[in-house]
Amino acid sequence: MPCLVRRCLRLAVHPSLRHTAHVSPSRLTIHSGPPDHGHTDGADLLAWYDRHGRALPWRAKPADPYRVWLSEIMLQQTTVAAVIPYYEKFLTRFPDITDLARSSESDVMAAWAGLGYYARARNLHACAREVAGRGGFPADIAGLRVLPGIGPYTAAAIAALAFDVPAVPVDGNVERIAARVFAITEALPTARKAIADAAARLGRSPAAQARPADFVQALFDLGATVCTPTTPSCGRCPWRGGCAANRLGIAAELPRKAPRRMRPLRYGVHFWLTDPQGRVLLRRRPPRGLLGGMAELPGTPWRAETWPISEALALAPMAARWRPIGTIRHGLTHFELHLSVLAATVPYIAADGFLCAANDLAGQALPSVMRKCAVLGRAVETSAGSATSL
Repeated sequence: MPCLVRRCLRLAVHPSLRHTAHVSPSRLTIHSGPPDHGHTDGADLLAWYDRHGRALPWRAKPADPYRVWLSEIMLQQTTVAAVIPYYEKFLTRFPDITDLARSSESDVMAAWAGLGYYARARNLHACAREVAGRGGFPADIAGLRVLPGIGPYTAAAIAALAFDVPAVPVDGNVERIAARVFAITEALPTARKAIADAAARLGRSPAAQARPADFVQALFDLGATVCTPTTPSCGRCPWRGGCAANRLGIAAELPRKAPRRMRPLRYGVHFWLTDPQGRVLLRRRPPRGLLGGMAELPGTPWRAETWPISEALALAPMAARWRPIGTIRHGLTHFELHLSVLAATVPYIAADGFLCAANDLAGQALPSVMRKCAVLGRAVETSAGSATSL
């Protein structure tokens, strides 16, 4: 390559990224390692947090490890707005770790119903029993990591928020901030290691080390309210001057993500069977596996092919004049679910499972997908006989 061309290419690279750029005659590639960035002092972020931090029910001084742990488990794959009412009801029912440990798993599952990802509830109960048995939570990441349901992120979050351990747990908010501050352009999930390293760098400032819990909460709040996914409010950010992505005008593009695969479809049929007393038939799912231990309306397996009515009726809980009352759609982690619901009323229910008054379904450990089916069933009670029998 002629010397003049090489010199021009070097000058074309942004100064903040020059040391991470490999220049070839055909293209310019910016690699994902954290480049030099401007001033991102933890003190600036903490000053912003002291003025603008969110008031959330699990934030207290001094921190309560039980409440921190409970909130972190609930917040996995779930938004703050969705968690708050469940968190408050859960605390009313189980005020401390001892109350939770003494409860039955079915009570815990019922209190958790609607939050999804139900393995969390089973692990929550198992963890409560272990922590109660040892007299409290361990105060270090390694000790927390061995407890049921606590992975690397949750262990770091609890250690930082409950025990002021200097650690930066990387959730979606922190991931976004780190990717932007350091202009990490490689797509997720490949970029996760570089982003985790960048997040750790943010936590090494003296101010962050002096107030570990507040620094982590500040990162969470910055990501949730300013450094948002699609339209970051860079003008309000305390780190705007030190953010490489802001200087380059690419903040809204980061972090980049590989294209998502389409979730496969699964189909099933469930049965809303009632008696003249207004009771509905439920059954319990197997204790392990998808939605393990939860209650459900009896139904077919979920499969990739649709269910012809005749084939589905062969798996009905009992012979009856079944009629279709609607379909529901529900997204699970690995597939999209389309369920048809059939309804019938019989003089006497003689089928495997247990009966529950329709008015008491709210107290059952029904997952969200089954609650959607129950909504169809309750609605049909007001218009009984309007649908055509099969």
